[in-house]
Amino acid sequence: MSDTASVFIIVDDQQRRRDLQTILEFMGETVIASEPAHWAGSLEQAADIGVVIVDAESDQVVEHLNELADGRPGIPFLQLGDAPLEGLSDEAQSRIIARLEWPLNYTKFVDSLYRAQVYRDQYALTRQRGQQRDVQLFRSLVGTSRKIQHVRQLMAQVADKEVSVLITGESGTGKEVVARNLHYHSPRRDKPFVPVNCGAIPAELLESELFGHEKGAFTGAISARAGRFELAEGGTLFLDEIGDMPLNMQVKILRVLQERTFERVGSNRTLEADVRVIAATHKNLEEMIENGEFREDLYYRLNVFPIEMPALRERSEDLPLLINELISRMEVEKRGSIRLNSAAILSLCRHDWPGNVRELANLIERLAIIHPYGVVGVQELPKKFRYVDDIDETREVEDSGMPVGVEGMGSLDAPALLPVNGIDLKDYLTNLERTLIEQALNETNGVVARAAEKLRIRRTTLVEKVRKYGLREGDEA
Repeated sequence: MSDTASVFIIVDDQQRRRDLQTILEFMGETVIASEPAHWAGSLEQAADIGVVIVDAESDQVVEHLNELADGRPGIPFLQLGDAPLEGLSDEAQSRIIARLEWPLNYTKFVDSLYRAQVYRDQYALTRQRGQQRDVQLFRSLVGTSRKIQHVRQLMAQVADKEVSVLITGESGTGKEVVARNLHYHSPRRDKPFVPVNCGAIPAELLESELFGHEKGAFTGAISARAGRFELAEGGTLFLDEIGDMPLNMQVKILRVLQERTFERVGSNRTLEADVRVIAATHKNLEEMIENGEFREDLYYRLNVFPIEMPALRERSEDLPLLINELISRMEVEKRGSIRLNSAAILSLCRHDWPGNVRELANLIERLAIIHPYGVVGVQELPKKFRYVDDIDETREVEDSGMPVGVEGMGSLDAPALLPVNGIDLKDYLTNLERTLIEQALNETNGVVARAAEKLRIRRTTLVEKVRKYGLREGDEA
């Protein structure tokens, strides 16, 4: 906290309140402690509150946090316990930056206080600028799903802040895309962005790769060499697959993050490190900490601002836009082109995509090579991507151009060839989705649960879509 800011404790249990106050005062913090019934009077004692610590076991905690969120903007909250707080306003919910177990883990507690200070600093900077960066700056993260919009919102909040960011998510979800966007939209955009894959460099060479070495520092070091930290001076260093970093190197990275200094291998000269570190991993670092494979103190230092990238299967509604974007890039780079009809797109939406966006990009490129400038239907897709029956060309066709007598989704295949000049894909898919939902509800006599099974989506998701499109709601049983 700042010299003038106080830590405000609202805890019901007297012994716990006293223990918290003792710990914080030992750390040099100014503390105001209160039981829930008299918190308002205690709050008047402090002009500047740095962070509020509340106990989830208190019956009045929701009321307190809602009032504080309305009356004290910019103050973060720390919650003791992980009990769900029903009735908490969205504003108050967004202020809870950490949930702590009792008894406290000292390392996590100190890190949470540090994050509270970062939160306050960010709020102050935002007020000075008058507004945050426009979320639309991150258009290269294609998609309109709620999860990808949340990622863009988080990026807009942290892009121009000098804090470490930890990007998590499965392989191929676009973690490096996020890192490059954060760099491009930061004050360091004119300086280098230097990526390092910690899992691709042998452990014995990683220290030299990151920090550089002097001539003769080890066998084969025939000349001095600058490391990645020096190359990224003034810019951003992206540590990809940080979970693969050996423990002995984790200690040295922690020192750089804390002290902003390092030495080359074979040198005793200390160098300054003006570098913003962004890390990424597909591993569960908390499990690795429990197994002794990752340092807890480094985790909390990197995890100041976490961003989790959703898997592609969790945002399948973004698939048509991603396909369009990948095809557009191929056309710009003059690497060919391809078109997919609606049945092929629907079939791809049902795939689990273990390789995520990277797997999709490889598939589109492969199809463009096999069917250059052609229209791809379900039968042209590799077998593992065929989840929808294609149309038999010998089937009878009505005057409308729609094939008849086709079971399942086959009737979607013939009329939906993507025009060369393009279409309004969003409107097209919206109408298509509405039609399929109506058909599923009609076939199941309005039983939402059975219709959801037919559409292979969750019942709650279908209920939301029914309301979104103003369709009749049937029996949810």
